Amino acid sequence: MKVAMLAPIAWRTPPVHYGPWELVTSLLTEELVKNGVDVTLFATANSITNAELRAVSPMGYDEDRSIDAKVWECLHISECFENAGKFDIIHNQFDFLPLTYSKLTETPVVTTIHGFSSPRIMPVYKKYNNSTHYVSISDADRSPDLDYIATVHHGIDLDQFTFNAEPKGDYLLYFGRVHHDKGTKEAVEIARKLRMRLIIAGIIQDQEYFNTYVNPFLKEGQVEYVGSVGPEKRDSLLGNAKLLLHPINFSEPFGLSVIEAMACGTPVVAFNKGSMPELIINGFNGFLVEDSDEAIEKIKDINSLKRADCRKIVAEKFSKEAMAKKYIEIYNKILNR
Repeated sequence: MKVAMLAPIAWRTPPVHYGPWELVTSLLTEELVKNGVDVTLFATANSITNAELRAVSPMGYDEDRSIDAKVWECLHISECFENAGKFDIIHNQFDFLPLTYSKLTETPVVTTIHGFSSPRIMPVYKKYNNSTHYVSISDADRSPDLDYIATVHHGIDLDQFTFNAEPKGDYLLYFGRVHHDKGTKEAVEIARKLRMRLIIAGIIQDQEYFNTYVNPFLKEGQVEYVGSVGPEKRDSLLGNAKLLLHPINFSEPFGLSVIEAMACGTPVVAFNKGSMPELIINGFNGFLVEDSDEAIEKIKDINSLKRADCRKIVAEKFSKEAMAKKYIEIYNKILNR
């Protein structure tokens, strides 16, 4: 089986620090190769992979702002589809734009929908609903206007996350982009009311939001911002945290940081929105709460949860091996029709 894996090009695949779509694409690509699938990865030229790499963009446009996103995205996508006849499957991890090429080839196109950035993109998904194959990353993120061939939860490489039964830290951890959607403001408020140390790790996606709701409260030992971190620092931050605080303000399609924290044994307190009930068993590997006040009460009871149970759930449901197996089943299902 020959698969063309079409990655985004905002960042390298895999990313150096931030880039959730590129990270999932990389994990799936490498696991498919291990399973004997012949994969060609269409990604940036500085990407790292055991698959065959095809690239036109030298690096991600968020890594080098001189790269025009629209121009290089068009060149990148066309490179894949102009070679479509060489593949049995094209797996689109790139959002809606590649769908507009899909009827120009007989090669089946599978699209992993990593979430809907705006209702304005829905006409594209609707147009190609009957001619391509959509995969949702959670049941919560399915649109009633679309048909899906399957739901496949993201998987992670458990070897990159060290289980820590006895964390050294006394801090709450916020791990994600600094933005209203992700609830950075709420995390700060919760930590200050509890008088507990909060560490914030992630890119600043909204500078004005950071300046208003985070920066005024930064103080060592109270609220600390450490920026976006790479794998080694991530493992330490997640593993030594008392808990991951995830007070989201939107219906999150998945939440990689949630399962990454649990892989280290760190329980999660999350607002009960989007895919969170698919990741967290309330009272077992974390707590699902409705608001900040309930979060504060549940945090006081966090020691009632067993860190080994957090790791167990990830090993059973959210490994890269399980993810790859499900995608291989999808490919075979399409090709056997």
